[in-house]
Amino acid sequence: MAVQNSLAKRQTKTGLTAYLTQDAVKKQINSVVGGKNGTRFISSIVSAVQTTPALQECTNPSILSAALLGEALNLSPSPQLGQFYMVPFDNKKKGVKEAQFQLGYKGYIQLAVRSGYYKRLNVMAIKEGELVRYDPLNEEIEVNLIEDDIVREETPTTGYFAMFEYENGFKKTMYWSKQKMLSHADKYSQAFHMNAVDSDNPRRQRVSYEDYLKGNYPKSDEWKYSSFWYKDFDGMAMKTMLRQLISKWGIMSIDLQTAVDKDMAVIHEDGSAEYVENEKEEENVVSEQELHEVSEEPQKAEPVQAADAAATVQEADGQMSMEEAFFSQPS
Repeated sequence: MAVQNSLAKRQTKTGLTAYLTQDAVKKQINSVVGGKNGTRFISSIVSAVQTTPALQECTNPSILSAALLGEALNLSPSPQLGQFYMVPFDNKKKGVKEAQFQLGYKGYIQLAVRSGYYKRLNVMAIKEGELVRYDPLNEEIEVNLIEDDIVREETPTTGYFAMFEYENGFKKTMYWSKQKMLSHADKYSQAFHMNAVDSDNPRRQRVSYEDYLKGNYPKSDEWKYSSFWYKDFDGMAMKTMLRQLISKWGIMSIDLQTAVDKDMAVIHEDGSAEYVENEKEEENVVSEQELHEVSEEPQKAEPVQAADAAATVQEADGQMSMEEAFFSQPS
């Protein structure tokens, strides 16, 4: 184990650009991307890493594997597009930082729409004063949306709505209040705390989410609130809505199943996934990104339910995803 950790640490000393131009690595990239698109792919990785300083400390193979999975799913690593992210986490078992594949809510939408099953698919935040009523029994919602986009953007969020409609007319909707989403985040993410946390260890102390929004915390503690649930609560909430809706009732293509299955995981060179649970606040947490740590004890994590069995059969017969095709390539 000590030798493996030493080798892993030594690997990070190689610059990413130099690593990506090695013959074996270029062969691996070309097997997925193709020679003509190799330059574009490498440029996109280098750009994403340069804009996220914490990623520069991650091992090169973990960055490449996360990016190749995104590329195999035809998703962009650009933070501006929000389709998928390479998120650094501190793997204390290995003694290194690794990049984790994390699907964005816009990536969910892209993959679902491409499947061809969905006539309509939408997710949105519901603002204060917009909800008239929601009938969960008949799945009917009535809202009066604020027409002025600027005013709407500045209005507090009170809930989240997601829906899809198949080409055959089957429709499913779901609404969660902001309070329900806060409780969900508090339960399944150890990096997020709805209520204040008192501890004898100052590093474990947290202010409540309400106080965080008001800025009632020392700026030196900014690193404690680097989770995406703090930085972009609505984005994480909409991702959760799509995950709940599609994984329970939607038809999932093989690529969508792959993305959901490997979301929040470190992808190894052979395609296997090491599932990173939620953050356990300890040392070496960087402020730029959400850092996850692998601990010896099992941590709480959001359960992923399989799609409807019949829908899965429709997709599975005789098909191989792009990601599977890549990882089946000879080394």
